[in-house]
Amino acid sequence: MISRLSGSPVVVLISVPNVSEGRDQAVLGQIAVAFQPVYWSSDADHHRAVFTLVGEPGQLYRQVLAGARASIERIDLRRHEGLHPRVGALDVAPIVYLDPEDQGAACAEALVLADEIGQLGVPVYLYGDLAGGRTRAQLRRPGGLDGLKPDFGPSRLHPTAGATLVAARPPLVAFNVEIDAPPATAKAIAKRLRSELDVRALGLPLSTGTQVSTNIEDHTRVTMADVVALVREDATVTGAELVAPAPRAAHADFPADVPLRGPKPLEDHLPS
Repeated sequence: MISRLSGSPVVVLISVPNVSEGRDQAVLGQIAVAFQPVYWSSDADHHRAVFTLVGEPGQLYRQVLAGARASIERIDLRRHEGLHPRVGALDVAPIVYLDPEDQGAACAEALVLADEIGQLGVPVYLYGDLAGGRTRAQLRRPGGLDGLKPDFGPSRLHPTAGATLVAARPPLVAFNVEIDAPPATAKAIAKRLRSELDVRALGLPLSTGTQVSTNIEDHTRVTMADVVALVREDATVTGAELVAPAPRAAHADFPADVPLRGPKPLEDHLPS
């Protein structure tokens, strides 16, 4: 994957901030104006929205920070109920590098972003390589932040905006599969995905049916087609959804008989 502009040494980074609002489209529209994303999606059951931003080092963190301010001003976690685990209004704000050579630039951008968010009065916790490998799931589990000193910002959670998790990482594929089966089956499938494919997965009851929600953290090893194939061993798949743009390689051999909603491949959103 190319993360540099053609014929130029300029590095291109991605950010995929997730906010804990998926129902109020007016609020989401205001946050989107601040983020200036190339793509975004929201889900009412998860009560969450995911924005995809593209920019150069030194500029990208400013875009994320603008959206962070809008999110902190407009989202009150005290009134938040949704299926997706969360710790903050701006829940996660990873900086994504598309080429291993750009990992250092992504780490620097993430640390600057974390410091700036902390100055807004929101504690920031690092995860992934910037934090010795600790995961989002560890920080989000009940009591996961108790007694843990933030890496940036105040020592206490923001009263309405909670905390924010920041990392520098390679691309992640947020991919949901809809099935014709009860939630118990979805939870059993999610357990298999975690153990057999090392894919982060949850089985969730939605207002419209049942979903297996996944995060594929290494698309070079596991594709969306691999996930669908395993799910199909235990349930009828009725559809699938990409939450944010994913690398073209993650789309490889995707079954033609499964309707897939969502954006075009990530490469199509990068500057040419």
